Amino acid sequence: METFGNKLNDLLQNTFTSLFLQGEMAQLTYLSFEQNVEWIKELEEGKTIPISYPLGYRADHTTMMSEPKNYTKEELTERYNFLGLTKLPLDSVYQLVTIMESLLNDILRTILIEYPNKIPSKKQIEVNCILLSSTIEEAKIFIVDSILNEIAYKSPRDYAAEFEKYTSVKLLENPVFHKYIELKATRDIHIHNAGKANEIYTLKAGVLSRVKSGQYLPVDIPYFLMSYEQCLQLTEILEVELDKIWPSENFKTRKKTNHNAEKEVAIENLLEEAKTEVIAKKVSQVVKKAKK
Repeated sequence: METFGNKLNDLLQNTFTSLFLQGEMAQLTYLSFEQNVEWIKELEEGKTIPISYPLGYRADHTTMMSEPKNYTKEELTERYNFLGLTKLPLDSVYQLVTIMESLLNDILRTILIEYPNKIPSKKQIEVNCILLSSTIEEAKIFIVDSILNEIAYKSPRDYAAEFEKYTSVKLLENPVFHKYIELKATRDIHIHNAGKANEIYTLKAGVLSRVKSGQYLPVDIPYFLMSYEQCLQLTEILEVELDKIWPSENFKTRKKTNHNAEKEVAIENLLEEAKTEVIAKKVSQVVKKAKK
């Protein structure tokens, strides 16, 4: 059944899928990095490894490759360490923020299109928006996109205030959202300031700032894993909060199924513990008899 609540919940389920996929890809990439490092260690000392890489793409759709470059074991190990321990977590953090930004914007877009009465009556629009739109629906989408574009440039806290205005979800009351703000600020610093924290970062991150202005802002595997968990938690929070306003039958059915599955596991564990206690008592009795 396609209700509005289910439509919003579908967005959240797609985000869970994207996050889990990102986690899987990061893990597979890291395993590949570990295996290659082990392979390099096994090479005999003094041996070099010739590797060529793409320089460009020809008009006939063939790859233009470089001349093979001979890497020493030390050179390759250094590069793989950079790829696995620095580049991988940094790229993965970029992906996490992109996934969450898309989710928040998609939620707003879906709500505003469904409930255009939420659009401020004093909202100014370009005349071309009306003249070039062939339908009212087209004009509505244009207006919604212009609102989202304006909100996108606001500070994280102002964005949260706008999000609350349209959804009634109070993001700023959830500690995990403040951790997401720090994550987003970290992403911005590595994109726009070569990873060196500045006052903009410390202002956005607030008490969650991990370094002082002027210092390098580290992104490593543990930071990625913590950020990954925080994004999952934020998605779960949004799922619960949005369901309170726009109930989703799909969400309720999934919760009930998960609850029943957890209950079965709990019962099995209790039975197993009971069996273990019975066996332990019997063993104890046998031991006592043997001592007599």
